[in-house]
Amino acid sequence: MTEVPAAELARIEALLADGRRKLLGLVGAPGSGKSTIALALLQAFAGRAQVVPMDGFHLASIELQRLGRAGRKGAPDTFDGAGYVALLRRLREQGVDEIVYAPEFRREIEEPIAGAIAVLPQTQLVITEGNYLLLEDGPWAGAAPLLDEVWYVDVADSLRRDRLVRRLEQFGRSRADALAWVEQTDEPNARP
Repeated sequence: MTEVPAAELARIEALLADGRRKLLGLVGAPGSGKSTIALALLQAFAGRAQVVPMDGFHLASIELQRLGRAGRKGAPDTFDGAGYVALLRRLREQGVDEIVYAPEFRREIEEPIAGAIAVLPQTQLVITEGNYLLLEDGPWAGAAPLLDEVWYVDVADSLRRDRLVRRLEQFGRSRADALAWVEQTDEPNARP
């Protein structure tokens, strides 16, 4: 399990000190470890935090096929960026008696699932992670202003690519297919 350094934990405690909900963004290229860090933070702040990944806003495969973008899945225009920003806004304005439901992406079926994540009104820390939290184009430009803090997750490109290949193999792709997908899709998405 990944451990979050004490300095970062203290930074979050300071962020939460005023008692109001905070939104922390984790941004980085595909395979950089955003989800792993988000899970470690969720465990460190158990009962006080919830993870709401950007990946839940992938367009469904059938819609990507209709748009001719299936081979580019993961590019900025293969997500509902406006929906993601609207969710961040809802999470900032959540009422005391309201549960906000967010989608999640299920890798085992390669599809988003609506309403899979419940964010309770007492949740102090919402951790969101994705590739495009700081993108300044289109609807993505509305994301960064809604976040209280954004951390950039960076690792060596060779490690990042190796993680991506292993993940694709874990979910059923052959090594050749995984290598091709990383080279033709994930790597271009690492440089929007």
